[in-house]
Amino acid sequence: MHPGRSGRSLGERAASSGVGRPVEAAEPRRPGGAGAAARAAARAEGGGRHCWVHDPPGAPGIWPGLLVEWRQAEGGWHGRVAYAVAGPHGPLLVETWVPAALLEQR
Repeated sequence: MHPGRSGRSLGERAASSGVGRPVEAAEPRRPGGAGAAARAAARAEGGGRHCWVHDPPGAPGIWPGLLVEWRQAEGGWHGRVAYAVAGPHGPLLVETWVPAALLEQR
């Protein structure tokens, strides 16, 4: 335990708060994606999934990211991701919805 800390991690505190509990919903099948049991476990943990973001708008290349949630929109499935890209003054954090075709499970 560190001075000034409660002893529980931020993830543990968030999970016990009850806020943002994932809703059971269908997720799209992704190439190389996990099975239904793994997706259910990820939802039960309430956390995001590590992923690769391929060529997002304005940042060509492959970037490590965190997939936060899925939604079905016109034109197919989209994932809300957070990822960091190189900026002119250091890393920039981006959070946006991207088409599922640009995402790959890590």
